[in-house]
Amino acid sequence: MKRISKILILLLIMSMVLSLTACGNKEEAPEVDQTTESEEVEDAEEKVDLEGTTLNVVATSESYKEFFDKFTDETGVKVEFISMSSGELISRIKAEGGKPMADLWFGGGLDAFMAAKEDGLLESYISKESEDIPEEFKDPEGYWIGKGLTIVGFLVNKDVLEENNLPMPTSWKDLTNPIYKDEIIMSNPAISGTNYAVVNGLLQAMGEEEGWKFFEEMNKNIPYYGKRGKDPQLKTMEGEFAIGIIPADKSAFDLQEEQNVEVVFPEDGIPWVPEGVAIFKNSENVEGAKAFLDFMLTKENQQMLAEIDGKDGAQMVKPGVEGFDLGVPKERFIKQDLSTFGSDREAILEKWAELVGDK
Repeated sequence: MKRISKILILLLIMSMVLSLTACGNKEEAPEVDQTTESEEVEDAEEKVDLEGTTLNVVATSESYKEFFDKFTDETGVKVEFISMSSGELISRIKAEGGKPMADLWFGGGLDAFMAAKEDGLLESYISKESEDIPEEFKDPEGYWIGKGLTIVGFLVNKDVLEENNLPMPTSWKDLTNPIYKDEIIMSNPAISGTNYAVVNGLLQAMGEEEGWKFFEEMNKNIPYYGKRGKDPQLKTMEGEFAIGIIPADKSAFDLQEEQNVEVVFPEDGIPWVPEGVAIFKNSENVEGAKAFLDFMLTKENQQMLAEIDGKDGAQMVKPGVEGFDLGVPKERFIKQDLSTFGSDREAILEKWAELVGDK
C-alpha cells in the first residue's frame, strides 16, 4: 500500500512538472512567432525586388546615359530612354486617353509638369531623400520634384559688339535700348520652357504693367524668335546676333575659352525654374520609378548630375552639392511664385502672341 502511494505521488509530481512546462511554452511561443512575422512584413515592404525589371524614361537629352547606367548597376533595373520635348510628350499622352508612354519623366519645363498634374497624369511620391530640399524646388503633394535649376542670362558676342560699336549689356533694361535693334535673339516661350521662365519671372519681378511694357520695347529689337531652345546660343556664337538670351550653364562658359563671347548675369534679376522629374500615373513600373527618385536625390548622385548638366552649386536642389564654380550670383535670383508657372501659362502665352505677332 505504501509502495502504491509512493508511485501515485511520483506520477502526480511528474504531471505537475509537465503541466508547468507546457504553460511556459504557451506563454512564450506566440510572442516569438508574432515578432518574427512582423519583421518579415516590414522587410518585404522596405525591399521590393526590382532586379530584372525595366524602367522606361522620357528624358530631355541622351547625355544622361551614364547616370541611368549607374542606376542599373546599383539596382538591377534596366533603363530604356528616349528624348522628347515636353509639349510633344503631353500631346501624345492626351491623344491616347491618358495612357502613359513611359514610367518616368526626366527633365523639362516646370509649366508642363504643373499642367500634367492638373490633368491627373502624374503619380504622387515623396522620397525620403527629399526632406532637406527647399520647398520651392518640389511639389508639396509629391507630384514633381526638381533635379536642378535652369537659370537665364545673356551670351554676348564681343566681335559683333565691336563691329557695331555697341556697349556691353548688363541688365534686362539695357535690352530695350534702340541701339540693339535686330541684335537680340530669344526663343519662342511657347516652345522653350527656359524662355517661358524668362517671361513669367520678369513679369513677377517687374509687375504686370511694367513687365509687358518691357517686353513690348525689347520686341522692337528682336527680328524673330527661335524655334528651338538652343537657337540663341548657336546663332550668337556664330555671329548672327550680338546678344542671345540663354540658359546659363558650363557649355556657355566653355564658349568663352573657344570664342570671343561672354556670359552675362543681368544685374536686375536672374529668372530661374526647376527642371522637373515625375512618375507617370498608371505606368508599368511605378516601384522602379520611385527607386530612381530615391537614387537621384542622394547627395552623391546630385553631384554626378551637376557634372553632367554643367551646373554651378547654386543651381542644384540638394544642399551641399558643389557643382562647377561658374560664379553664379545666387543673390540675384528673382523671387518667384512657382505656382503661377502652370496656372498663368495660357493667359501669358496668349498675350505674348498678341504682342509679337508672327515673329
